[in-house]
Amino acid sequence: QVQLAESGGGLVQAGGSLRLSCAASGRSFRTYAMAWFRQAPGKEREFVAATKWIGGSTYYADSIKGRFTISRDNAKNTLHLQMNSLKPEDTAVYYCAHKAGVTPEVTTGFGSWGQGTQVTVSS
Repeated sequence: QVQLAESGGGLVQAGGSLRLSCAASGRSFRTYAMAWFRQAPGKEREFVAATKWIGGSTYYADSIKGRFTISRDNAKNTLHLQMNSLKPEDTAVYYCAHKAGVTPEVTTGFGSWGQGTQVTVSS
């Protein structure tokens, strides 16, 4: 139904910036919210940020609040994550996620996932 393709990852020095993008495609789909998650080596996948598709309400993990900004382009079905003041602990594979319908919590219950894009922050 929904295919997600992340891009924009790479290698950056601490204090630098990266902008991730996620393109959603499919024959017919609805979007309630999209989000970014990340998974570092040896750790479980964790929530980073989410946005409602209509209205654009945003939600952030405490660990990145004030440094990352999530945004979306509804016309292009594209999600973005602007990452500033990057730290080595931000190093992880970043995954795009999509949910079609309303859920009690915006930051959980995503049904579709991208393949991930690697972000590496050197010290």
